[in-house]
Amino acid sequence: QVQLVESGGGLVQAGGSLRLSCAASGSIFSINVMGWYRQAPGKQRELVASITSGGSTNYADSVKGRFTISRDNAKNTVYLQMNSLKPEDTAVYYCKGVGAAARVYWGQGTQVTVSS
Repeated sequence: QVQLVESGGGLVQAGGSLRLSCAASGSIFSINVMGWYRQAPGKQRELVASITSGGSTNYADSVKGRFTISRDNAKNTVYLQMNSLKPEDTAVYYCKGVGAAARVYWGQGTQVTVSS
């Protein structure tokens, strides 16, 4: 089993920055890909960014150039640095891990609110 705990959300003005953290515990050796997803009210959950165990990254077009995903293997933590935030970035942000046999783990989510 893997447990994922997000932190770092909050309220920020447009143009500001936040850094989200996702701490993993449990059978973390099985995790191959970590990612951040977000879900705004009335919308489907969407991929924001992902990172493989080898460090390859992938970003949604809407956040390219503004968000950066990274991981600290020693701390079993994945980060999402969010800069130049926009009101449309407002959502609940979820951490996701994909492990052996494509088993999926989700965190509980953290709210990000960007005011205009």
